[in-house]
Amino acid sequence: MRVFQREVHIKTRGEGDIVDITDLVEGVVEESGIRDGVAHIFAIGSTAAISTMEYEPGLKEDLPNALERIAPKNVEYKHHLRWGDYNGHSHVRATILGPSLSVPVRGGSLVLGTWQQIIFIELDVRSRSRRFMVTVMGE
Repeated sequence: MRVFQREVHIKTRGEGDIVDITDLVEGVVEESGIRDGVAHIFAIGSTAAISTMEYEPGLKEDLPNALERIAPKNVEYKHHLRWGDYNGHSHVRATILGPSLSVPVRGGSLVLGTWQQIIFIELDVRSRSRRFMVTVMGE
């Protein structure tokens, strides 16, 4: 078994920004030369998440709206009281969504559904320079 890692850098526009990173991850898989195995994608930071979705305008609106119902911005979070940065909801949302995703690799390509893209979700209250790690394992 071989292991290949690459750190990828992106810029986000701030809270609720959903970035399609499928092509970036596919590029790392191609660079790795691994034909069959798994690609693991991990967001570096505690106010971001990695997931999949059909990357279309309606869902890009629906997801932040759903997160607002699950972990509202304008309620008291102990994190606010401790740090005063008013992103407690960002941390809670990131914890619920999770920082990572594993995607099978077959024939040197990601195994994704027709309408399934890999997304990086910015949950912090400001734009950020972000990093995520792609680890490809297999043969």
